[in-house]
Amino acid sequence: MAIYETLNSDKLTVVLDIGTVYTKFGFAGEFAPRNIMKSTVRCKRTDRLRRIWDYESPEDLYDLLVEFIHVIYFKYAILSPKDKPIIIVESLLCPTLFRETLAKVLFSHFEISMMLCLPSHLVSLASMAVDTALVVDVGYKEAVVIPICHGLPMLQAWQALPLGAQAIHNKVRQLLGSNNTGIQNLGEDVMEDIKVRCCFVTEKSRALQFASEKPSIQFCPDVKYPIGGTESIIVSGKVREKAFEILYEEDNDHLCLSTMILDAILQVDINLRQLLAENIFLIGGTAMTAGFKARLKEELEGQLENERYGKLHLKKLAFHSPPCKENYAAWLGGAIYGATELLNMRAVTKEIYFKEKRLPDWIHLSETSRNL
Repeated sequence: MAIYETLNSDKLTVVLDIGTVYTKFGFAGEFAPRNIMKSTVRCKRTDRLRRIWDYESPEDLYDLLVEFIHVIYFKYAILSPKDKPIIIVESLLCPTLFRETLAKVLFSHFEISMMLCLPSHLVSLASMAVDTALVVDVGYKEAVVIPICHGLPMLQAWQALPLGAQAIHNKVRQLLGSNNTGIQNLGEDVMEDIKVRCCFVTEKSRALQFASEKPSIQFCPDVKYPIGGTESIIVSGKVREKAFEILYEEDNDHLCLSTMILDAILQVDINLRQLLAENIFLIGGTAMTAGFKARLKEELEGQLENERYGKLHLKKLAFHSPPCKENYAAWLGGAIYGATELLNMRAVTKEIYFKEKRLPDWIHLSETSRNL
């Protein structure tokens, strides 16, 4: 769909997935977002860029969202929001304050006609045409695992740990500091770029060798990373191969990414466990890292040999390959749902919102979404 078509269409539905660091924007029925932008906005009071999730108060969040939504509609969508529907793809763990403030901004300030909030773990399966899977979202602040069984999220089995991109960036900064000076002055964007360009998830056999006292193998070659155009830092092979090990190192409670997945499977009905193990679906930008899926499978197979998970009796582990990049898999699901009748059936209209002054919980959508 060309940009000029948006100027003459009254039927377009905006689909937003507002992440901690990146926001995906596009229209319902499309196969990819129009834009993936930073979840930042320039604050009018301080004239500096701020992340919308780093709000200081409800009033501060309201102001940040007003500016952010204004940029989305009038810079990227080129579309007036008044009397138009919108779909918000959100995490099931999204704070109530954020979703309620977002609704207030959209209905009161921008006067949209209707709003539909969809849980990201559930709708991400729409592109796969399956209704039962173990959805593993590895985002910026945390990794969240929620089993979806016959179109219903099993919240009693959800697992979450602060094992996301932020933890990896901190690990990269720590490892870089041993060979370079001034690393603490480098921003989060630089850490992300180093992680994406230089680092990868190494094989489990190599990781075990590096963890031993006298490893018999060497790290991969060092690389130079340019900073500021004239200077550079050394990103050693140790940094490149060990940055992602934090995801697989068990903490004091013997928890890590692989144990999260198996613990979630343990919490569901015994008849669904094998089906979930054969339908693991990875989403989130961190899951796009080279070697991520292969290493995770190795870790899961290793955990299954422990007595702790012996009662699972899983015969096979399998991962889905989505028809899109993992970082916008949830957005694509929202775009698919937006092209169905669910929008008109379950969306909160302007009249209902101003009457009740609140959003219904996502659970009211479960029965309808399961039938679509």
